[in-house]
Amino acid sequence: MTADGSPSTDRESPVGKPVIRGDPSLMGDRAEEAVEFDPDDPESLELAADTVRAFSENTAGADDNVYMLRGAAACAALVRGEGSYKAAAERAGGEATVSFIRKWSRVHDLPRAIRLHVALGHIAPTAAKHIARVGGEARYLLAWAAIDHDLTVRQIRSVASAINDGESVAAALADEGATLGEITLDLDPEAYRELRRHAALETRSPGALVSEILSQELDSAE
Repeated sequence: MTADGSPSTDRESPVGKPVIRGDPSLMGDRAEEAVEFDPDDPESLELAADTVRAFSENTAGADDNVYMLRGAAACAALVRGEGSYKAAAERAGGEATVSFIRKWSRVHDLPRAIRLHVALGHIAPTAAKHIARVGGEARYLLAWAAIDHDLTVRQIRSVASAINDGESVAAALADEGATLGEITLDLDPEAYRELRRHAALETRSPGALVSEILSQELDSAE
């Protein structure tokens, strides 16, 4: 969380630490394969360099989100250990360019809530690269919209570019036919009945009522 109580839009856990990749409740047996890259440990940094080089030259794991997150972690750790993207690229060698390392390091720096959806396959790693291009709360808004509207990588790239060009998130999404804040929920019959009844009695939309209730509930939970 930030000083004003809003959620952080950047990574809060240590660089290279397999917070999600090493969580057995999420990854099952694959958690045992998780590798931690310590940018302050020479041997670990050497492993990171080898991993980045292999990652840049091998696309065989492009459909494996956990594999891609491991490569992203190695990129970020190598940058931290070497002090710059250029030095990291030189250390890794092979096909690892400054641009490649920068893009994947940014994916590793995304907040946990977004990385979680990448690991679970809800957001493609190639889409996460574009989400990571934008800053602030736009990262969350674009990530959630990508999931809720099943946006393609091309669409996410287009929205990210528009946001960075100064367009609002809502307008950029609208250009792709997506509405910011629109989500489909499955409610049990009783909750559905009461939501509709209260909304009707208060002459409000169900969405406005849900937004108010959720805001109050989430504020009290913090």
